[in-house]
Amino acid sequence: LQTVAYSILWDPKFLMRNLSLGGGLLLLLAECRAEVRRVFAGVPSLGHQSSPKHLLQLGGRVLLVLMFMTLLHFDLSLLSVLQNLVGTALMVLVAVGFKTKLAALTLVVWLFCINVTINSFWTVPSYKPTHDFLKYDFFQTTSVIGGLLLVVAMGPGGVSMDEKKKEW
Repeated sequence: LQTVAYSILWDPKFLMRNLSLGGGLLLLLAECRAEVRRVFAGVPSLGHQSSPKHLLQLGGRVLLVLMFMTLLHFDLSLLSVLQNLVGTALMVLVAVGFKTKLAALTLVVWLFCINVTINSFWTVPSYKPTHDFLKYDFFQTTSVIGGLLLVVAMGPGGVSMDEKKKEW
């Protein structure tokens, strides 16, 4: 409904930010979902199958990093190129689940710094429309930070490279 109300139905930045919020909600749903054991104790199983909880965590991680695609800048300045390379590397690490907790914690710190500097709605008078947009972006980004903190606390889940390393 927000996309229709603001007449930005196909704005990629707005869409990716809202999808990343959905990723945080998937992570929260995965945390609330209980694991059900279907085999009896001592009976061998047919390998390590992906549970719905692990698939929810994978989907949540992939959707969560879409927020950082909105922060990419295609300038040729050294700082912009460096920021894009580091951000892209961290996004890929979280999405595939390699060194996930460290990468997610780094993204939390980075996103918090960017959020406080770019979306500083408290510096704009409340009667200006910019105040409301900055406030919306600030709290939306704070929600994505919460989703990343869920990744830091819970780990990447069963469908990740970190989990596969345990099997090797």
